[in-house]
Amino acid sequence: MARARTHKSGPQLELVLGLLLAGGMTAAVLLSPLLFPDGGEKINLMARLTLPFQTWAHPLGTDPLGRDVLARVITGGKISLLVGFTSVVGAVVIGVVMGLVAGYYRGFWDMVVMRFADVQLALPFILLAITFIAIVGGGLTNTIILLIAAQWVQYARLVRGSVLSLVDREFIHAARAIGVRDVKILFIHLLPNLAGPVVVLMTLNVATNILLESSLTFLGLGVDPTIPSWGGMLADGRTYLQNAWWVSVFPGLAILLTVLGLNLLGDWLRDRLDPTGRTQA
Repeated sequence: MARARTHKSGPQLELVLGLLLAGGMTAAVLLSPLLFPDGGEKINLMARLTLPFQTWAHPLGTDPLGRDVLARVITGGKISLLVGFTSVVGAVVIGVVMGLVAGYYRGFWDMVVMRFADVQLALPFILLAITFIAIVGGGLTNTIILLIAAQWVQYARLVRGSVLSLVDREFIHAARAIGVRDVKILFIHLLPNLAGPVVVLMTLNVATNILLESSLTFLGLGVDPTIPSWGGMLADGRTYLQNAWWVSVFPGLAILLTVLGLNLLGDWLRDRLDPTGRTQA
């Protein structure tokens, strides 16, 4: 009994912590227009580089231009979360469709999709990012497109493998026998059986894409530096690490807590949606 309670409490703790961290940060970002109407852009040179936890007006201190760090962290989360969620949705749509086609029809389509996927997987992400941005430029939209192009392969390979294990099952043969069209078989009969692994991978990839967007922006390859974002704040504060550590530390903590929360939610979803992967008490 004690073992069963301990095993059960683990996933529950992951769910609670994940919701508190990722959900709390997402809620704060969504409410940022009400909490900080100025978007964290109000400049007050008289209050520049105020230490954190010194005044209620600036609980996390101010940056070199006197802008409130808390307001900028919460407001800057909009870009990071937008890139994370939007790029994952785009990668899922493309990857799932390609994986369904490759796994169901096999033959020529399977060869084309998988060989293209193999070539892309052989390219280091940073090389792909530099090449892409050198050709089309940076910016919010191009960063999202880059992440979609880099990650659709994961979903295509995952879905293809699952479809290959399902396509010869009795319910698929029965659907073909009664004349169900291929499109309906793909999206009505096969796709629901793949939802679990895809949702888990989506959750984990949102966290990954937040890190990638922040890294690209930090390096000057991502979002326009004039737009508040966590990666941009890290880049702005790197020259002040010795004298004003809080300018970079608090955006870094926001990334850490959000990514940790999403990873915990992903682990919980994996335990819930993949019964074969659960540990027996």
